[in-house]
Amino acid sequence: MKKIISIYAIIILITSCSMFKTVTSNTVISPQNSFILGNNEHGSFTVKLKNVSKNDVVLHRAPIAGGNHSYVTVKPTETVKVNVEANTALIIENKSNDTASVDLYIKGDTGLSMGYKK
Repeated sequence: MKKIISIYAIIILITSCSMFKTVTSNTVISPQNSFILGNNEHGSFTVKLKNVSKNDVVLHRAPIAGGNHSYVTVKPTETVKVNVEANTALIIENKSNDTASVDLYIKGDTGLSMGYKK
């Protein structure tokens, strides 16, 4: 009986810890600025992004070893899901002259650096 309770407790602990592998955020990006998510060594992650601005935002991936790829334009009110490879940053660009705002739901490796760049 003790063994069954211990196994049950371990299952609950593992299951409850897995819920901490998510981050929810509303991120504001200044005009002509970018938000960089994951410009460090990390595992893969998924981002569900909703553009809650009045202007487009542009996403692309940038491996930390160099380069850029997979550009996507996200229209106002549009939601996209992006799978990001290990050791790759997701860049969210606000090319407009107005402040942009995006809702982010991040799942997977959440040990990600976060910062802004002009």
